[in-house]
Amino acid sequence: MYIMKKLYLGLILLGLTAFSANASNTSSIVIDAKTGNVLYSDNAETLRYPASLTKLMTLYITFNALETGKLKMTDKLKVSHTAASRSPSKLGMPAGSYIDVKTLIQALIVKSANDCATVLAEALSPTERDFAVLMTKTAHKLGMYRTTFKNASGLPNSQQKTTAKDLAILGAAIYHHFPQYYHLFSITQFTYNNTTYKTHNYLLNDSLGTDGMKTGYTAASGFNILTSAQQGNYRVIAVTLGHKKVKQRDESISKMMEISLNHIQENKQINTYNLKNAINRSIKTEKTKTAYNNR
Repeated sequence: MYIMKKLYLGLILLGLTAFSANASNTSSIVIDAKTGNVLYSDNAETLRYPASLTKLMTLYITFNALETGKLKMTDKLKVSHTAASRSPSKLGMPAGSYIDVKTLIQALIVKSANDCATVLAEALSPTERDFAVLMTKTAHKLGMYRTTFKNASGLPNSQQKTTAKDLAILGAAIYHHFPQYYHLFSITQFTYNNTTYKTHNYLLNDSLGTDGMKTGYTAASGFNILTSAQQGNYRVIAVTLGHKKVKQRDESISKMMEISLNHIQENKQINTYNLKNAINRSIKTEKTKTAYNNR
């Protein structure tokens, strides 16, 4: 049975307050990681394609398998013909070869390897299709009621959809349910078969204290990111989906987290209306004070 520890998602599970002053083609949300309170939302319940953020659910189920003893980090899993045939991004492992669980996890986080997602799916279910059913059931148990998964990787599928709100729940679930594995999301590179792969998450370890989790992109989804940042005793989890450019995505989510963290630290009682207005005004400007523009 899947680990369902008590998670304080507060207002997330009760629904969001509508806010559309920043009408856009993107979807975003920021939550207080400790309380689950929604600090900012914009089109957060609009159905979207998750792209490689799908792999976060694959990792959630993998972490559970590690905790229950179904898998060990050192286990070597066989690469099927199906896994080997997955389209890029991939490690390019040949069918019939074996790869350990630790490397598979690193490859999902850093390389966003689709073949590795299928290897994990097939190790934990009879087929990847069966694993996708398990992913969807797990999502609904967590409160991700508008999410449907059809594969383990996020490769295009018209029926595989989610929302920014649901993904924030998933991010919080990973952080609270499996804190012993959360540090893996801060990995910036790993080496496999003498090749070093570097992360696509350019916000890691910036001045905000960003330390995870995952990026994603397909032509249909646009550029997506689910990430988290901590300053002092305060942590936020943020999601933004559907951006046309990487820089636009990263600047927007940096502003959301920066302003939200500032408000949390300065105010015991958050005025969400004022916070949302401050974020929307900032997003409309061309520059941000965050570390991204200093790259």
